[in-house]
Amino acid sequence: MTQPKILVAEDERIIAFDLCETVEEAGYMVEGPHADISSAMLAFQKDKPDLAILDIQLDDGVVFPLAKKLEEENIPIIFHSGRVSRDEVKAHFPEAKTLAKPCPPSAMIDAVSKVLAPN
Repeated sequence: MTQPKILVAEDERIIAFDLCETVEEAGYMVEGPHADISSAMLAFQKDKPDLAILDIQLDDGVVFPLAKKLEEENIPIIFHSGRVSRDEVKAHFPEAKTLAKPCPPSAMIDAVSKVLAPN
């Protein structure tokens, strides 16, 4: 079986690389990090991920349009943000999981494995 692929969209460089490293060390393939919506959207269109970890505010705006596209393709989303409340995200994306920054690596991997676990 192939490793699940996780799209990472995060514009804060240190957080982005830390997040990618955490996810890779847990045995997942990583697409990214992408600092802007346009490059994340391009990567998603080229090769659909199994899951997306999205910061809400990227270099070129709010990530919700990308999240909508992912949702339309039934790709689960974990929002990873320090600025937007869980309730605000739930209003737009009731199925998505939201983790506040800073998020311990173990909590992120726990969330990823729960989201990707077969029902």
